[in-house]
Amino acid sequence: MLFVVALLSANISYAQTKKDDFVAKVTKEATENSQLEKLAHELVDVIGPRLVGTPQMKQAGDWAVKKYGEWGISSRMENWGEWRGWERGITHIDLVSPRVRSLEGTQLAWSPSTVKGKPINAEAIVLPLVADSMAFVKWLPSVKGKLVLISQAQISGRPDKNFEDFATKDGLAKFKKDKDEAAKAWRERLSNTKLNAKNLALAIEKAGAAGIIINNWSAGWGVDKVFGANTTKIPTLNLSLEDYGLVYRLAESGNKPMLRVTSESKELGVVPTFNTFAEIKGTEKPNEYVMLSAHFDSWDASGGATDNATGTVMMMETMRLLKKFYPNPKRTILVGHWASEEQGLNGSRAFVEDHPEIVNNLQALFNQDNGTGRVVNIGGAGFAKAKDFLPRWLAAVPDTIRNQIKTSYPGTPSGGGSDNASFVAAGALGFSLGALPWDYFSYTWHTNRDTYDKIVFDEVRNNAILAAILVYMASEDPERTSTEKAPMPVNPRTGKPGEWPAPVKAIRKGGM
Repeated sequence: MLFVVALLSANISYAQTKKDDFVAKVTKEATENSQLEKLAHELVDVIGPRLVGTPQMKQAGDWAVKKYGEWGISSRMENWGEWRGWERGITHIDLVSPRVRSLEGTQLAWSPSTVKGKPINAEAIVLPLVADSMAFVKWLPSVKGKLVLISQAQISGRPDKNFEDFATKDGLAKFKKDKDEAAKAWRERLSNTKLNAKNLALAIEKAGAAGIIINNWSAGWGVDKVFGANTTKIPTLNLSLEDYGLVYRLAESGNKPMLRVTSESKELGVVPTFNTFAEIKGTEKPNEYVMLSAHFDSWDASGGATDNATGTVMMMETMRLLKKFYPNPKRTILVGHWASEEQGLNGSRAFVEDHPEIVNNLQALFNQDNGTGRVVNIGGAGFAKAKDFLPRWLAAVPDTIRNQIKTSYPGTPSGGGSDNASFVAAGALGFSLGALPWDYFSYTWHTNRDTYDKIVFDEVRNNAILAAILVYMASEDPERTSTEKAPMPVNPRTGKPGEWPAPVKAIRKGGM
């Protein structure tokens, strides 16, 4: 009996020493020899935005496979569907009358090009306030050959907090009242057409407009959200709040602003779309998996730095650390770099559909998406036994990182938002590494300012250390994790328990 106790004690001591050695080496390497800046520069600055269906998305996959190969890590790209192929070209917008000014703006994703790439020279007009849909139809012929502004012009480009910090009490109240009334008036202007945003754009296009101009302000200094175009034949452009307001006021005051617009893009037909994977094969339990997860794609008005190059390079750095200091894991370690997350988690949903042999044998998945900040929240994702293993894994993380993190058990299952939800819906343990926002939703999420300089590398470094340790602990854990679901909380509106999120099928042919 004493021999058995001694043997168990020796095994525990060895495992503790092995873990401590791993943590120390990973922390030192990640701190003193981080590859994050280099990876981010190559991905964000050199390759740039990674819109699904663009050559840059394919280029990014090829780059990641090559990079993993340099580190001795097996990797591959896997086709899961098709998408509308499109490539951004030059956008240039100038005000030429009543004065000359180069304007800040860009074409939306999948926007048609100007004819043969030649500039449009046209007057800009504003969608009017019409009495009803019949009046709108009567007005439509007047758009022929014009550039039509179809968004509200903001009464101020100052964020609300600026007024809260500096305005008088009465001034703040007046600003909020004026802002609410302006938004209500514009909603009425749109409502009277009886068309939604997509059909409004198509109606104006069909009536012979030269192009459509919008502004989608993100409520911060100089920042807009830039998504996809609804038009199929004429360009759709987003002007900055400041320049959109300038053109809008000139048009409304009867000064007939004339713009010169070049909007170049290429239609590339239907192209394959890929997820990218890297793998370190397990030695004892190769058919059980611990996964890292981050979406690879982005919108394309900027470099896609915090959405989600930060998650991408963090996971790549984590794999580099694991390969260097844990080259023979107990369970197979797999990282998924997903495509078309931005259009509805399509890459990860396709993976869940195509690879039940992995999903059904998943020890845990750790997903990171929401910006450049340090991880501060990890929940149990609605799994009843998450508290039995997550705290044990987190206990190995250095205090300086672990003490920043709040945990909640059993937590709630994610129904969307990022790729961990695809796994949770299938009943697999998909955990979100929730990070501090650093004004993410106003300034970088889907905006024209999501650029390399917004990355806070010290925060991302900590996240790579955290992820490497969590993967190590999950892989080494002698026990298989439980996927038992906790009872869903009662919905106060219905008085009935909520329902676990249902799997959603991937869109495998998109953008057409």
